[in-house]
Amino acid sequence: MNWIEVLGWTGSAILVVSLLQTRLLRLRLVNLVGCLVLLVYNSTVGVWPMVGLNVVLALINVVFLWRMLRTRHDDRHYAVVEVRPDDAYLRYVLDRYRDDIARTQPTFSFHPESVDASYLVMKDDATVGVVLARSAGEDTAEVLLDWVAPPYRDFSPGEFVFRDSGLFSGRGIRRVLSPAGMRNPYYGRIGFRPEGERWVLDVDPA
Repeated sequence: MNWIEVLGWTGSAILVVSLLQTRLLRLRLVNLVGCLVLLVYNSTVGVWPMVGLNVVLALINVVFLWRMLRTRHDDRHYAVVEVRPDDAYLRYVLDRYRDDIARTQPTFSFHPESVDASYLVMKDDATVGVVLARSAGEDTAEVLLDWVAPPYRDFSPGEFVFRDSGLFSGRGIRRVLSPAGMRNPYYGRIGFRPEGERWVLDVDPA
């Protein structure tokens, strides 16, 4: 097998891998790489219809990636909806993604009576995140759960809860503590500061 054939098989393998991705951003990036590899391969062997196809697919991926990255921190594309801790839809989401939640926050256990604030993060008609918090002192809130749906995990939609200081300051909260035992926390990117084994957000007064 010569290097041209290796290149072709490699590009095909990358495309297959891209379709196995659960995260939208990662799917588009991996698929774009596969298209570019196959573009080189098909150009080399002179299969021009496939060259055209891969050019079109690469451009589609570039457009979608541009849109995703342009809107990932834009609150016009996300909404935070406060719900009651005993809300039926909230319980449905938590039950539906119980296994995924256990992988990212293995210490979390849902007890509605211990939750003081619960928020759903929406993008269009999709629920892409859940944030649950409880009081942890006179002016402190502790995040019990900060979960993001797998397709949107590269976008950190929970930031829209913490960016809107009114969601916490209106309750008299001045400090927000990150969840205990959370794997791969992203809080350093959205204004939290490290404090021991936790991350802390200083909330601006309302």
